[in-house]
Amino acid sequence: MILCIGTTPAVQRVMLFREFHLDAVNRAVTTLDGACGKAVNTAKVLKVLGEKPLATGFIGGDRGEYLRTVLESKGIETDFVTVPPRTRQCITLIDETAGTQTELVEESQAVEPAAYERLLAVIRKHIPNCRGMVMLGTITPGGPADFYFQCARIAQEAGVISLVDAHGPLLLESLKAKPGLVKPNRKELAATLGRALNNESEVLGAMRELAQRGAQRVVVTAGTAATLAFDGQNFWRLIPPRINIVNPIGSGDAFAAGLMAKLARGADLGEACRWGTAAAAANALTLMPGEINWEIIKKLLELIPLDVILM
Repeated sequence: MILCIGTTPAVQRVMLFREFHLDAVNRAVTTLDGACGKAVNTAKVLKVLGEKPLATGFIGGDRGEYLRTVLESKGIETDFVTVPPRTRQCITLIDETAGTQTELVEESQAVEPAAYERLLAVIRKHIPNCRGMVMLGTITPGGPADFYFQCARIAQEAGVISLVDAHGPLLLESLKAKPGLVKPNRKELAATLGRALNNESEVLGAMRELAQRGAQRVVVTAGTAATLAFDGQNFWRLIPPRINIVNPIGSGDAFAAGLMAKLARGADLGEACRWGTAAAAANALTLMPGEINWEIIKKLLELIPLDVILM
């Protein structure tokens, strides 16, 4: 089992327009509804990759129950903590002509501190049956800045590989628990360390800094630009395949799923990143985040070379 932790899941609506104009009536040619949020997207991709994910976090109200029902209909196990605030909704507007994707995000609401204690109890309950744990995204307003640290420590004590996909204080605090892997993107890494990262050499130096502060492995994504990976000894560079992007939202979550699926089965970091890159690209070819095609992943893998960076 791979435990997918995200405190702010969402009900997602994706609306496809031939053309979208501000301050005008726009008619969608396709509208899809589903369950999303970073941990939920990762769980959906892990399921496609043949893993057994379990999604947890906070849900509330009718949207929360809808989200749980959608995941369970896909054969994904859940153990959410129910809270009073209604689960948020996010809307993606895709303009085919302009090739743009606009995301309208409803912010999450605060939950009482006791809700985090209940969530930690859920994590402790399931960790003995887990091979991996992923923690993704921001937490609810006013939530404990050391939440991912606490989760990573639980994983460390159980001998379970952990992956933290976050930035800022959440990421920095988690390093104290020596997580198995951290995965910010380049902008998030720069913001976390409080300095510009103007070239690849500076990014590599920042990755070393995260490793020195506790991360066992570091992966830094950059959208359609090269992904960089560091396992404490070796650096790798991966170039994503060129594709006609449909909706890139959730591709970082798909990357995390590919990474964890392979690392939990003993692959080295470079090979795990190839799978993460393929999963991310496959996600960008779909309208609904996280609902990718296995056959497309296999085809994309053939297009992803792995370069070792000598330093």
